[in-house]
Amino acid sequence: MLLDHLKSILVDPPPGMAFEISEAGIAAARIGAKAELEFQPLKSGTISVSPLKENVQDPDELTAAVRALAGTQTGRKRKDVALILPDFCVRMAVLDFDNFPSDAKEQSALVRFRLKRAVPFDVDAAALAYWPQAAGHKRVEVVVVVAPLEIVSRYEAPFRVAGMVPGLVTTSALAALELAPDAGLNVLAKITGNVLTLVVRQKGTVKLIRCLEMPSADLEDIAAVLLPTFVYVEDNLGGRAERLILCGLGARTSEAQQRFQEELGVEVEPLRSPLGACGESNAGLLGYLRSIAKNN
Repeated sequence: MLLDHLKSILVDPPPGMAFEISEAGIAAARIGAKAELEFQPLKSGTISVSPLKENVQDPDELTAAVRALAGTQTGRKRKDVALILPDFCVRMAVLDFDNFPSDAKEQSALVRFRLKRAVPFDVDAAALAYWPQAAGHKRVEVVVVVAPLEIVSRYEAPFRVAGMVPGLVTTSALAALELAPDAGLNVLAKITGNVLTLVVRQKGTVKLIRCLEMPSADLEDIAAVLLPTFVYVEDNLGGRAERLILCGLGARTSEAQQRFQEELGVEVEPLRSPLGACGESNAGLLGYLRSIAKNN
């Protein structure tokens, strides 16, 4: 299922491997007493990330990269793996409900109904997952992830061919949240290529998710999105954001920290992992590994 809440599945033994796919390549980890991290680059054009059209442009190249990292599993029992997809290949949102049913079928039907006019594809035939968050006074804020089923299935296909089953499928930013602080009112800004994902959390509750394709990854273009986001937060969430967490800026991180701290008037810091630097292509994987370490 797309986007199972990480904490809810970690009562089970973790999968043997986890993979994060991006246009640049596949980051992978063998999960054991000590995670072994690897990266397999992809030829340019193998993946073209989009929420509306086919992403996997060269299935053979993607399959070869998967096999280079994991080999081909043999035996009758397929091996469960975790699969982390690019943020921009799905649509993510936070929906607000005054009343949210307890029955799973009714929940799914209600969420799909709310999405019908919000996404440009057939919601009834789409891969859907949602994560209810109690907001008080019977209100429920629901994190929703939806994507055309064919987009998700074609990302999964090379793993199934190699004898693996993607038991958990989530997105990079949502997995990376495991590395961000829960306390306070914070904004995570994650850049991958020209795609910027913003996640606003208040005391651990996701309040806003935006994922948009930028004209460029220049700091000027990023600032043009951050500034109105911080205004929105102050106007709608009862206070100013306390912290901005940056991910994916690489060598520009220090420059971005200084600039955004001056322009926004908040503390700015990079997203960090005990296992290494969080980059454009591995932050979700590192977040997933962190969640396993905290829950096992």
